[in-house]
Amino acid sequence: MADPTFDIVSKVDKMEADNALHQAQKEIAQRYDFKNVGAEVDWSGEKLLLKASSEDRVKAVLEVLEAKFIKRGISLRSLDTGDPYASGKEYRIDVSLKNGISSEDAKKVSKVIRDEGPKSVKAQIQGDELRVTSKSRDDLQSTMALLKGADLDIDLQFVNFR
Repeated sequence: MADPTFDIVSKVDKMEADNALHQAQKEIAQRYDFKNVGAEVDWSGEKLLLKASSEDRVKAVLEVLEAKFIKRGISLRSLDTGDPYASGKEYRIDVSLKNGISSEDAKKVSKVIRDEGPKSVKAQIQGDELRVTSKSRDDLQSTMALLKGADLDIDLQFVNFR
């Protein structure tokens, strides 16, 4: 019998992100403070594009979008938010969704597991995810708890627990 394992991934459910976007669009269309300021949020390829007539308004649109993401259960750590920039007469913010774990972040997570986790736990980097193995399921569960409590800059999900 193979050792128990689980995978650490960082993925955003595209449908949940789309639902959060539609909820934000509805709220922006209904709110009085967004009337006549050209406030809108839409997909632009794989990124979200926020637009408004002033820098303050576009930041308010971002706050609405973030609130909707939180309500849909998507961590703000999975958003990569740019700075507001002027484009003609309007201000814009680009927001991209982080999918996958970068090699630097994978090394950080692996180091946390090695330094603070149980000794029997081993972590392997496999592309944009990590596979964690151990002889004991209890050690794997304590590793999950350790990573949930760790202050990392990425949103982690644990899948394929076997």
